[in-house]
Amino acid sequence: MDIREKVQTAAHLLSQANNIIVFTGSGISSESGIPTFRGKDGLWKQFRAQDLATPAAFSSNPKLVWEWYEWRRNIIADKQPNPGHKAIAEWNDLFSSLYVITQNIDGLHQKAGSANIIELHGNIWKLRCTKEGIITEDHSCPLKEIPPKCTKCGALLRPHVVWFGESLDMELLSEAVKLCSETDLMLVIGTSSLVYPAASIPLTAVESGVKVIEINPDSTLLTPRADTSIRGKAGDVLPEISDILNNIIRQTEGREK
Repeated sequence: MDIREKVQTAAHLLSQANNIIVFTGSGISSESGIPTFRGKDGLWKQFRAQDLATPAAFSSNPKLVWEWYEWRRNIIADKQPNPGHKAIAEWNDLFSSLYVITQNIDGLHQKAGSANIIELHGNIWKLRCTKEGIITEDHSCPLKEIPPKCTKCGALLRPHVVWFGESLDMELLSEAVKLCSETDLMLVIGTSSLVYPAASIPLTAVESGVKVIEINPDSTLLTPRADTSIRGKAGDVLPEISDILNNIIRQTEGREK
């Protein structure tokens, strides 16, 4: 089956679904020019992400960690949703239920207009009080002070993201797993399927008998278990799926009239 046929298959599967989940990884964000911040892309001064995105690093030198996050925020600030993000957002009104479960922290799904977003690894634009746990949102670039402090109690604020060595929010993870067992269809987009426990979520869908569509330039561990696996970029593939899906919907509405 060639790519065109797989795209048509994906659109037909979507046309038969009421409740869908879109599960996204760093691949969809890289198409908007956002680096992964690992390896050479994440090297800042002499530090690697693994050196700075840890509770220990923040405890010993919060100013240094925040300087790195300030650098990252400035890189991300002017990046825009790509056609993949926009296609997903346009599906909001087509389905009874649509959830986006993402491993990304850049906020591009919100920027594109998606609703019902579960951010497994947090959001770089949100800050969390280290004393009270209060979460606020701040898109300032640059921030008013480094490191920032809570306006209510004066304690240090930290990025509201999951660092190396930290666990995911169990409530969010449980919600994501529950949704996977209840949905009709899942699209898995731009993720290597290697980072656990997030990578277990699509597998939960597979094991629950949910139809799974994978969109990724490369084959992954999920590929053999997906119902349809399309080799390509989200920004290319998702608009094509949308066009076919919209045609199917128009034809169906025409017959009903």
